[in-house]
Amino acid sequence: MKRIFTTISAALLALVATVAVNAQSRSALRINEVMVANDSSIVDEYGNRGAWVELFNSNFAPLEISSVYLTNDKANPRKYPVPLGDVNTEIPARQHILFFADGEPNKGTFHTSFTLTPGQDNWIGIYDADGITLIDEVVIPASLLPNQTWARTEDGAGEWALRTGGAHDYITPSSANIIKDTNKKIDLFAEQDENGFAMTLMAMAIVFSALLLLCLSFYGIGKIGEAVSKMNKMRAHGVTRQDADETLTTHDSGEEIAAIAMALYQHLNAHDTENTVLTINKVKRAYSPWSSKIYGLRHVPEHKHNS
Repeated sequence: MKRIFTTISAALLALVATVAVNAQSRSALRINEVMVANDSSIVDEYGNRGAWVELFNSNFAPLEISSVYLTNDKANPRKYPVPLGDVNTEIPARQHILFFADGEPNKGTFHTSFTLTPGQDNWIGIYDADGITLIDEVVIPASLLPNQTWARTEDGAGEWALRTGGAHDYITPSSANIIKDTNKKIDLFAEQDENGFAMTLMAMAIVFSALLLLCLSFYGIGKIGEAVSKMNKMRAHGVTRQDADETLTTHDSGEEIAAIAMALYQHLNAHDTENTVLTINKVKRAYSPWSSKIYGLRHVPEHKHNS
C-alpha cells in the first residue's frame, strides 16, 4: 500500500512539474507581425493570399503550441484551438510560425476559423490551453493599408510599428523582423586590422594557450596517478610516508620490472615439448566414368558360320 501511494505521489508531482514548465514556456509565446489585407504578399499552400498572423517563440528552447487558442473576439477566447497531433506545431527556439486568418480551418492546422477586417481595428489574442490565461494580445489599427503589416521592432519584444515594405521596414513573414546583413563588431575589427596581423597573433595565442593547458592537465593527471599508486604501495607494505622513499623506490626500477616481465613471458611461452600426435586421414577421390577401365575393354568378335 505504501509503495502504491509513493508511486501515485511521484506521478502527480511529475504531472504538476510538467504543467508548470509548459505554462512557463508558453508565456513566452508572442504575436510578432500581422497583415490584415494581403494583395501581393505571401501565399498559403493552396496558392491563395489572405490575412496572416506571425507568432514568435522567445524561448531558447523548442515550444509546443498545440491546444493554445487564437481569437479575434474577447468574448470568445476559445475561438480557434490549435489542433493536437501536428508535428509542425512545435516552434524551434527563437523561431517563427505563420497562421492564415482566412476563416477556413478545414484547410489545415495553420488556417484559423476567423478572419480580419480591413479598415477597422482588429484585436488578436493568444490564450493558454485553459482558455482563461491570456498569453499575448495586440490591436491592429484601422489605418493599416493593404500589404502593410503591424509588427514589433524586435522579435518578441519592443514597440509595435507600421511596416510598408520599404528599404528600412521590411515585411518579414516567418522570418526575423530585423534583418542583419553585416556584423558591426566584425566590421570594426576589419577596419582596425586591415592586414590581419592582430587576427593571426590572436589565433596563435589561443592555439598555444590551449596546448599549454593540455600539457599541464596531462602532467597534473600523471602526478596524481603517481601519488595514488605510491599511497597504495605504502598501505600494502605497511610503511609510513617517511620510510616510503627508502623501502619502495629502491626496488621499483624500470630495469627490474622489465627483467621480471621478460622472464614471465619466456616461461609462459616455452615450446620445448612439441605435439607428437599424428593423424592419418583417408583420401577420397570422386568417381568419374571417364576414368573407369570397364569402358576401355573391347568385346571379342563372334564368328557365325552359315550352315
